[in-house]
Amino acid sequence: MISNRPPTVWIDDSHAIVRRGMAACLQQADFVVRGESSVLSPEPVLADLDVLVFEYGATTLRRAVRLAEGRGTRLVATVRDATEQSVREMVDAGVAAILPHHTLTADNLITSLRSVVAGNVALPGDMLARLLLHVTQTSHLGPGGLNTRERSVLRLLADGMDTRGIAEDLCFSERTVKNVVHDVLTKLNCRTRAQAVAVATREGVI
Repeated sequence: MISNRPPTVWIDDSHAIVRRGMAACLQQADFVVRGESSVLSPEPVLADLDVLVFEYGATTLRRAVRLAEGRGTRLVATVRDATEQSVREMVDAGVAAILPHHTLTADNLITSLRSVVAGNVALPGDMLARLLLHVTQTSHLGPGGLNTRERSVLRLLADGMDTRGIAEDLCFSERTVKNVVHDVLTKLNCRTRAQAVAVATREGVI
């Protein structure tokens, strides 16, 4: 997604101090903060925006997904009370990272956003565990549902590797890895890599 320019981000949170704190941290890490909002007001400008960080709520999630539809903008949600249902809703909606407020630090914020910009997903371990146990997406995988190459890519995704790392490990081109990931998402009826890993783990595929 990113070439040689600094990644761009818009920060949405109902608390001005939280917004400004996140903005200060990200600016020191060479992110360009394009703007701020509270409950998506004023409406974020997503043209050529890399990441939209927004405060989770049922309404804001739907609005954020609608705003980002058809764009390259990745969604990152901050959440004050992460329930099993809210985690599933965010992952199903395609949110690339979930950041609980009670564990939010400057390092965690920067690391998660850099990971998202690189095309990865970032879910706290306890949330991933909930997702593995309670994932709602239905899949119907027979013994030959995924081929050997697809399973290999899935295992590396589960290990947290990005597209480039997987390509180097398996001696594939990055384009091939992206195509394999697309096929895996289609076969598992998933929208995100994190969801595919959760479904595959539940089904015993990896």
